[in-house]
Amino acid sequence: MGYTVKEAAEKADISPYTLRFYEKEGVLPSVERDANGVRLFSEADLEWIETVQALRSTGLSLAEIKRYLALYKGGEATLGQRKEMLTLQRSKVEDQIGKLMKTLERLNYKLALIDAQDNRFDKLP
Repeated sequence: MGYTVKEAAEKADISPYTLRFYEKEGVLPSVERDANGVRLFSEADLEWIETVQALRSTGLSLAEIKRYLALYKGGEATLGQRKEMLTLQRSKVEDQIGKLMKTLERLNYKLALIDAQDNRFDKLP
C-alpha cells in the first residue's frame, strides 16, 4: 500500500509542498508513481523522510543530504563515509544541546530570582 503526498506529509508532519520539494531536489531515493502519475510513498519512503528531516534539523544542507543518499546507494563500501558524516552531525547536535542547556540554566536562574522577589512581596501587609 502506498501513501499519497497528503497522507505521507501528514504522517511525516511536514507540508505536502516540502515533500514535493524533497523529491524534486533528489533527496528521496525513489518515489513510485501509479498509472496516473500520482506519487505513492511506501513505509521505507516515510522512514527516509524522517532521516532527511533529522539531518536537516542538524543543519545539514540538501547538497550534503544528497551526498549521503549517494553514499547510501553505494552500499556497504560507503559505511565508513556515512558513519563519518553522521558522527560529525552528532557532535554538532551535542554542542547545540550543551548550549541550550546553559541557556535553560540561565533562564531557570532568572526565574528563580523573580519568584524570590514575588514571594517577598507576597509577605508584605
